[in-house]
Amino acid sequence: MDKINILRHLAIIMDGNGRWAKIRGKVRTEGHKVGAETVRDITTYCAKQETIETLTLYAFSTENWKRPKMEVNFLMRLLDNYLRNELSTYMELDTRFETIGDLSPFSNSLKQTISETKELTKNNKSLVQVLALNYGSRDEIVRAANRVIAKDQELTEESLTASLDSSYGDIDLIVRTSGEQRLSNFLLWQLSYSEIFFTDTLWPDFTASELEEIIENFQQRNRKYGGI
Repeated sequence: MDKINILRHLAIIMDGNGRWAKIRGKVRTEGHKVGAETVRDITTYCAKQETIETLTLYAFSTENWKRPKMEVNFLMRLLDNYLRNELSTYMELDTRFETIGDLSPFSNSLKQTISETKELTKNNKSLVQVLALNYGSRDEIVRAANRVIAKDQELTEESLTASLDSSYGDIDLIVRTSGEQRLSNFLLWQLSYSEIFFTDTLWPDFTASELEEIIENFQQRNRKYGGI
């Protein structure tokens, strides 16, 4: 019997909110609202899986600041409201909330909400949900290298890995929704030997059932890690 791959760390590039809204004649912010509901559904599914330990979601990139100010402000409010409203869900699902990325540009009130959510969920064990916020992989690698230098350590794979924002190990599987086929500066170091899956489904339409099918496909793939 062929070996079945175990999925422990899943990453998702959540793409397609704006297009989902445009197709329906709605403003882009409506797509973001529905996309937040999908985050809840996918997190709930992952928390109930025995093997999945970490779910990392690309929520806001370092490049997203280029979007219209109104949309950026809406995304900041949406994140704040999401964390406040979903605290009970985090607790019910025994899920710990964490972030990667540079939070310094965020408002003090949003940083406080993020900090409080981390503190209140820190003892939860079923799943770690990591939101990538103001995150760019090149930025992360540069900041990690500077941390190594500041500690007067030798720059090696091990020392750099230990200094990254994400301390949750390499990614087993990354999924990108919406039909785009690029990594968009997301977790480039951690994706070295990840399995990649692209789906045409827009993020607001993405379901746990489709994710389950993708995971079944992942389990049967031949992961060689550079070998034969």
